Amino acid sequence: MKNILDAPFVEEMKKTTANMYRLGWDERNGGNISYMLDEKEVAEYLDLNNVIRTIPTGFDAKELIGKIFIVTGTGKYFKNVEYDPENNLGIIRIAEDGTTAELLWGYADGGKFTSELPAHLMSHISRLSVDPENRVVIHSHPTNTLAMNYVHELDEKKFTHTLWEMCTECIVVFPDGVGVLPWMLCGTNEIGEATAEKMKEFRLVIWAMHGIYGAGKNLDEAFGLIETVEKAAQIYMLTSHLPRINTIKDKDMQILAEAFGVEYRKDFLNL
Repeated sequence: MKNILDAPFVEEMKKTTANMYRLGWDERNGGNISYMLDEKEVAEYLDLNNVIRTIPTGFDAKELIGKIFIVTGTGKYFKNVEYDPENNLGIIRIAEDGTTAELLWGYADGGKFTSELPAHLMSHISRLSVDPENRVVIHSHPTNTLAMNYVHELDEKKFTHTLWEMCTECIVVFPDGVGVLPWMLCGTNEIGEATAEKMKEFRLVIWAMHGIYGAGKNLDEAFGLIETVEKAAQIYMLTSHLPRINTIKDKDMQILAEAFGVEYRKDFLNL
């Protein structure tokens, strides 16, 4: 059996968490990632019959029974994942009862998955219902995206429209726009349910004054979505206090989206 520390999905998690920490998106133990794995690939590295221990999830994820995820740990710092993946990450399988996670590897110091796992699982279920290839959910605290929450209306159409205006690539990268939730208590099923409902419509959901959720087919896509929003938010924060001389017009955004053949939110443009 191959060494789990050499598995490409472990390497991906190490690199992604290191990048997110370096960019300042995940201070201290802020942020979390869940990544659905292919069972056959995991079986090359782990004995899938060897369950180390079971951990209640706090949510009935019956739609995900048997699915395997690699998940960041609760209270763990992203900066430490690269150097100590076995304590800071875990590989879990949703058990037959739907409410229990079977630990197959990781959390070696006795820890467990992020407290926001229920929100992640709810989002996975929602995204899979509209995109069967979805595999990743990322939650982080990007600085400029957060700053924008304090000075911009928290209206999905207006927030998305402003981001689309900031960079030519934005309407192409996230043509489905950005969902927005009001401030809610984190780590609860309530915010998880609200996020999952938004995830039926958006791959990106802002948690007001807290952070952002992004979903994608792989780590690159989910990371890239958040990265593009953050870049647009940075440009907005650098320019919002200055006179606007130039902008990308709505008609230009329409031409751009149609040239790239993306399905965009036409109702988010003022045409």
